Amino acid sequence: MTQNDRIINYLEQGKKLTPMKALTLFDCFRLSARILNLRQKGYDIETKNITKNGKTFAEYSLSK
Repeated sequence: MTQNDRIINYLEQGKKLTPMKALTLFDCFRLSARILNLRQKGYDIETKNITKNGKTFAEYSLSK
């Protein structure tokens, strides 16, 4: 199973995914690239920018 497959399966469960979580769960260093691949395949993925402890990062989820 590819990283893209594992990521979309995770998102289809209604879960949200951040770059740190993707690194931990899927050994994925470039989550934004995987998200772009999935969007190009037709998946409607939302991006929400989160700021925590002065750091800003993306949180991805499937659109409802």
